[in-house]
Amino acid sequence: MTVHRSKTHSLLLVTAAYVVAVALGAAWLLGGPSTGSLLLDAFVADVLATLVIFVFSRIYRNSSFYDAFWSVIPPLLLIYWWAAGPLGLDSLRCWLATIVVMYWAVRLTGNWVYGFPGLHHEDWRYPLLRDGAGRWEFVADLFGIHLVPTVQVFLGMLPVYVAVTTAGDGLVWLSWVALVVGVAAVTLELVADVQMHRFVAAKQPGAVMDQGVWAWSRHPNYLGEIGFWLSMALFGVAASPADWWWLFVGVVAMVAMFLGASIPLMEKRSLQRRPHYQAVIDTVPKLIPRPPRKAVA
Repeated sequence: MTVHRSKTHSLLLVTAAYVVAVALGAAWLLGGPSTGSLLLDAFVADVLATLVIFVFSRIYRNSSFYDAFWSVIPPLLLIYWWAAGPLGLDSLRCWLATIVVMYWAVRLTGNWVYGFPGLHHEDWRYPLLRDGAGRWEFVADLFGIHLVPTVQVFLGMLPVYVAVTTAGDGLVWLSWVALVVGVAAVTLELVADVQMHRFVAAKQPGAVMDQGVWAWSRHPNYLGEIGFWLSMALFGVAASPADWWWLFVGVVAMVAMFLGASIPLMEKRSLQRRPHYQAVIDTVPKLIPRPPRKAVA
């Protein structure tokens, strides 16, 4: 019961932080000085909201206040751009993009809430980053944990801005392809979540996860996340094919982050805690899936 109250109280605190953050961002958009650009206005509001979360993180000495920001802000950006842009409620492309973004946001936020034990816990990567920065830990916290991820997600949302503010039907067939890719990617993440939660609930010390979709890829959750951002890029290309050459910048940034930082950190930690994980590395591909195969004796 105590753990439940602790989690409930923590979720209320995090929710309060997000209400304040979103309120400040909305106040900027509605009453602040306009930059003359929907895109730039939204970016300033996004940064201001991030700074609010950063303040809460510092007050409570826990940067996991930021965890849900990744999935909470994108739907709000989409809604703002669609409402303030030239397209009406009859835009098929906007509705299709909204379906994918909302599905993704609900899945990711719900998974975070499910696994969040309370503010007595902090994502293990954050102390590593702060401690590694030494006397610059404040800067590492502000930029490395808060502002840089905000910019990264905003880059991923640039195609969504194009999709929901560009007049005309564009490539309707590609919008449908983007929907299929996005729904499939988020569903992969959902299946991976459920399978991992069941594995963790079994509480087998030292066991490694190599079943279900995890037998096809060591990181199906990251694969699904990349697929989601790819679908956002496809929505942008569907709206403005001539801009294809820059609309994949968010996907590239995500792949670089996962391959260059997230996956290496996760695998190093897994090897330290579960020596048998080396067998998984030897038999299961890192990201791109293939049928499972047995280890070579």
